[in-house]
Amino acid sequence: MAMSNGDKTLQSICYKRGSLQLLDQRKLPLETLYLDILDTKDGWEAIKEMVVRGAPAIAIAAALSLAVEASNLASFDGTSDDASVFLSKKLDYLVSSRPTAVNLSDAVIKLKEVIKKAAATAKEANSVFQAYIEAAEVMLEDDVTSNKAIGSYGASFIKNYLKDSQKITVLTHCNTGSLATAGYGTALGVIRALHADGALEKAYCTETRPFNQGSRLTAFEMVHENIPATLIADSAAAALMNAGRVKAVIVGADRVAANGDTANKIGTYSLAVSAMHHAIPFYVAAPLTSVDLSLSSGEEIVIEERSPKELLHTRGGLGEQIAASGILVWNPAFDVTPANVISGIITEKGVITKNGKDTFDIAGFVHKTSGNS
Repeated sequence: MAMSNGDKTLQSICYKRGSLQLLDQRKLPLETLYLDILDTKDGWEAIKEMVVRGAPAIAIAAALSLAVEASNLASFDGTSDDASVFLSKKLDYLVSSRPTAVNLSDAVIKLKEVIKKAAATAKEANSVFQAYIEAAEVMLEDDVTSNKAIGSYGASFIKNYLKDSQKITVLTHCNTGSLATAGYGTALGVIRALHADGALEKAYCTETRPFNQGSRLTAFEMVHENIPATLIADSAAAALMNAGRVKAVIVGADRVAANGDTANKIGTYSLAVSAMHHAIPFYVAAPLTSVDLSLSSGEEIVIEERSPKELLHTRGGLGEQIAASGILVWNPAFDVTPANVISGIITEKGVITKNGKDTFDIAGFVHKTSGNS
């Protein structure tokens, strides 16, 4: 069952206990449609089929789909340990929906810890379910708080770095706003904060082919928020930089390796190389949940490949065929930007910089700030 909701255009996740609706982002910007998510199967499908996308939003949507299923269980015949096993298996299933975004597996690890602790002390299954539901709801709240901090730190840092500029022009890629998170956004949150501070002259957004998250979603958010913005073709970015019309590039991330190599939407690497050639600072904005210290470099990041249909058909695979039948397709959803072309990584705890060195100390930053959560 679906419901249309004009008042919540930029709310990708609508949740109250026992009920979850996800904005169908495949329909935007022409149609605003919310889909009811009743259980983890619905959640898995919504993530896999790009109803919901954006690393933080994927994690929250997955966690809440299980919270809804747990809330609405008619009965559960089993012990607290049985409840723990039930929830853990459902979480493992959800992780398989999209492999590249580390936020999802990070959320699952944290939620499993909550489940384990609850099962160790609880006398009945219901207490374990309750503990899980509350933890998933806290993740939803924390994501918005974290995004606003990213916006604030990023805007301050960029304004300080570009102090000679009266107004700042920023280029962004993919969609990293309210639609990609629980609310506010990461890279788009920084742009939103710059705009609120009166420091933004204009934001440029790429189409972000082949799924067009830039033209369909980022442009939609910019117009909705009255942020001055201009849409460009992906292939126009280098020319725009060469014309001196970009002061900074800000993108999001699905995974950040221990050395600062970053996986993000395909096309990000091209922007980073162009930015370095034109001496333009290139920033990655992401919550610390996107950091994966278990990976020494970006070479270890699993890159998801998506359906050839996204290239063979219009509207990212949803429309009519435009490519020759029989042509082979390579369609990676992400690429890896090496740390050496990244100027800084903007997080909810501050901006990670190289401090005059050639490399980032991501682990040092995480450990230094972990006590201040």
